Amino acid sequence: MSSLIKTNASGELGLQAMPHPQTHGTAQTKPRKSRWPARLDVLQSATGLILAVFLMAHMFFVSTILISQQAFYTVARFFEGAYFFARPYPALVSCVVAVVIALFIGHAGLAMRKFPAGFRQFNAFCRHKNRFHHSDTSLWWIQAWTGFALFFMATIHLYDMLTQPALIGPFESADRVWSGNMWPLYLALLFAVELHGGIGLYRLAIKWGWLEGSDPQRSRRRLAIVRYSFSAFFVTLGLVTLLTYIDLGRAHADHAGERYIPPQSISSVDRR
Repeated sequence: MSSLIKTNASGELGLQAMPHPQTHGTAQTKPRKSRWPARLDVLQSATGLILAVFLMAHMFFVSTILISQQAFYTVARFFEGAYFFARPYPALVSCVVAVVIALFIGHAGLAMRKFPAGFRQFNAFCRHKNRFHHSDTSLWWIQAWTGFALFFMATIHLYDMLTQPALIGPFESADRVWSGNMWPLYLALLFAVELHGGIGLYRLAIKWGWLEGSDPQRSRRRLAIVRYSFSAFFVTLGLVTLLTYIDLGRAHADHAGERYIPPQSISSVDRR
């Protein structure tokens, strides 16, 4: 059976089977269609959407350092359950990270189903992409490469958060960024994750017909504007936040390793 490379409305790579010519005088049995490809597609979209929402929330969380060191400290302790259990439990953060890792691995595994499986498929897809100049197919290609990069870069960050959940705080995070020389990784991770997430949300909307009006082409142009705005906003917010951590880390470099102590705790100790 031969096959033909094609892309769907959202630019995904796929192989369309070309049936054998019918033999004269013989009945051809219609093959039973499996629902598993559709189910896996839904699962891939669902895990991608959950991860995208988490990434947006995570960006707003880490950017509270722009408000104040105390604001970031308060949010960090909140996720450790300090305001529910009278003391922080960093293991709660590890549990959340473990769930994110499971979603991340599952989403990556589902997405890899549509990657070229060998050099011939890779070469055929490149010829197909270059010949048709389909914008959404090119976006899928960018998403594939950023996803490949995230599989390595995001894994480092997630493992760090999984094994050292107690080291999340104004000084602790700034020391990891600057004194721990993690800022180059975070810089590359920022661009990869925002490009991947922005394109992913756009392609989800196209694929499942979300926000589709009476004019599909007009809706697609509007979604493209939203995608550009989404990426520009979060990349800008991420860069400003990263620069703030770098600046704080440089100022705290001589005392790297010291934990942040909120002002009210220092006042309580002084009164004693």
